[in-house]
Amino acid sequence: MSAINDLILQIQDPALRDRIQKEVDKLSKQKKFGLVFEDHLPECTPLYDMPIKRGCNVALRSNKEDKSIYVVKKIDGNKAICVKRDGDEEKREFLISDIVMVAEFGESIYPYLKPIDNVCNAPDIDLWHTLIEADNYHALQLLEYLYAGKVDCIYIDPPYNTGARDWKYNNDYVDGADSYRHSKWLSFMQRRLRIAKKLLNPKESVLIVTIDEKEYLHLGCLLEELFPSSTIQMISCQINPAPVARKNQFGRTDEYLFYVFVGDAGPEPLCLSNEWLNGVKNTTKYKLHWNSLLRTGTNNTRTHSPGCFYPIFVSEDGKQIIRAGEPLPQGVDRNSIITQSGEKAIWPIHTDGSEGCWQCSPQNLISLKEQGFVRLGGFTPRGMAISYLKRGEQNKVKEGLFPIIGHRDDGSIIVDESGYKPKFVPGTQWTISAHDASRNGTNLIQKILGADRFDFPKSLYSVHDAINFVVANKPEALIIDFFAGSGTTLHAVNLLNAEDGGKRRCIMVTNNEVSVNESKILMSKGYKQGDPEWDELGIARYVTWPRTVCSIKGTDVNGEALKGNYIGNDQAFADGFKANASFWKLSFLDKTAISLGMCFSDMLPLLWLKTGAYGECPSVNNNITDMLILPQNKMAVLNNESAFSEFKACLEQYPEIQTVYLATDYEVNYRSMVKNLNVTTTYQLYRDYLDHFRINNGRS
Repeated sequence: MSAINDLILQIQDPALRDRIQKEVDKLSKQKKFGLVFEDHLPECTPLYDMPIKRGCNVALRSNKEDKSIYVVKKIDGNKAICVKRDGDEEKREFLISDIVMVAEFGESIYPYLKPIDNVCNAPDIDLWHTLIEADNYHALQLLEYLYAGKVDCIYIDPPYNTGARDWKYNNDYVDGADSYRHSKWLSFMQRRLRIAKKLLNPKESVLIVTIDEKEYLHLGCLLEELFPSSTIQMISCQINPAPVARKNQFGRTDEYLFYVFVGDAGPEPLCLSNEWLNGVKNTTKYKLHWNSLLRTGTNNTRTHSPGCFYPIFVSEDGKQIIRAGEPLPQGVDRNSIITQSGEKAIWPIHTDGSEGCWQCSPQNLISLKEQGFVRLGGFTPRGMAISYLKRGEQNKVKEGLFPIIGHRDDGSIIVDESGYKPKFVPGTQWTISAHDASRNGTNLIQKILGADRFDFPKSLYSVHDAINFVVANKPEALIIDFFAGSGTTLHAVNLLNAEDGGKRRCIMVTNNEVSVNESKILMSKGYKQGDPEWDELGIARYVTWPRTVCSIKGTDVNGEALKGNYIGNDQAFADGFKANASFWKLSFLDKTAISLGMCFSDMLPLLWLKTGAYGECPSVNNNITDMLILPQNKMAVLNNESAFSEFKACLEQYPEIQTVYLATDYEVNYRSMVKNLNVTTTYQLYRDYLDHFRINNGRS
């Protein structure tokens, strides 16, 4: 539709132009699923680091009126002679400083990571988080190369499309007046979620997406389309105890979280406070629960389970189980069984006098008795009340959650119940005081950064809790957030690790956009996007990375120790975290230079990440040797095939190295070398990298 509008503007006859425009406007108001929808052209992204050269596609850096893509025909000093890519051969002349190379989504790209900064607060451990400054679509393409099928959890807080110019499509802010804003948002999300799906471990992983009422219906439909075989559930989370007033509307207090459970994934029961019960009486068992050995509910009769209708012989004083009898065949009267001297036969009899059955066979009963998992009650007119521990309760004892401190006369265990905290999965309404976005989002950011650098940050604890339900039992989980915003996700992952000693790793991606008002101020001063002065105020460098550094070090941006403690434990903000993080900017390489091995130093960070980001990222400073043996990074690289024998001998000294990169142009040579190495994972440089991004061409 946007292409038609461009053509209409070229009609010379004003009356005809107006008539056609009115008819097109009528068509544009036709809706599908409640939307003015169309399949939008692919997005494009500016590549500020790439040199302008003949044949490349470019756009104007600061002209909001002209969004055309031009092809460079000639470079003349500091000027570029260009024509529009749509076939208009009229030549235009631009200063090279006024244009930027652009790549449309779907074009072949060859990304690498350029180092910007790092923070090392734990040199003795190999846990390194990552922040990538990039358009998240291209970053996702890179992450697919690095971690396809290996990610445990993706948590994202995408733009909510409120109409307040809070996100961009094709490098221009989308506002509430755009009749296609919902459609553009869905296209924008669909392209990214398609790749995100390929990152998730198909056996067991979770996607978490936060959203509000503006797009939750559209997002739900999109998730159903993209994840048809997954379980999808929506949570309502209160983020403002006091409603946010809205004209002619109810005050807003909550937002929503979509959980997409892939494969066998599901929420993990956790030790939670009563606040998670939403005022409902706490029915969670704080004591070891003994179940009746007499089966109740369905299939509880002698006829349904004849193998569990048998006598249990107890001592006359009711303090010991002597033995278990054999199951009584159908039709045989239980009163025909002879009881020996000094014992009584206890049968499974219901309160109405009907014959029932026990919960387990005679053999299992004796095994449970020997472990102390069967308990005798008092005699009753029908026999005796007998209870036992089901498997879940048995496991609590075996795992030490209920320490055994003695035994009763009947041999059943006595446990210490004072220190037990039950675990449970909460409902879908979360009204948790710590999730207050003002107190534990905005105020926390201001405490760290000292200024209003970011609007509407999430509560640290709402992100912490959302992730914890799916990675609590995965201490080495890989977690990705490709709408990183203020960096709450990495902060939350560090807090989780501090609580249970985990080594979960977080990768965050964010662009380096400035706000609408800041962009106007910068442009009035003559700065353009891509200038250092502009980049300084971008979200990645002005908010996300400073917050990451400060939270790890335990200081504010001025180096002063942070005051206060984290909610729920005794850890002080000033303690920081035993963790490390690296900050990178995604840029692009020349395909030919890669294939000739001329970009090894640029690609080394990718190899480090692909291996698992163990230890600090190595650097070769363009000093490329025949081989790199890096036990601290658990990887090795062979750059020269002729040195393979020496390379193999070196590897035998470092069994911790299980990932190897072999540079060779020949598949046969690669296979021959792999056959002679005793490692779990190998890659062929640079073929697997080039093939991946060439195959992905046009995929969107």
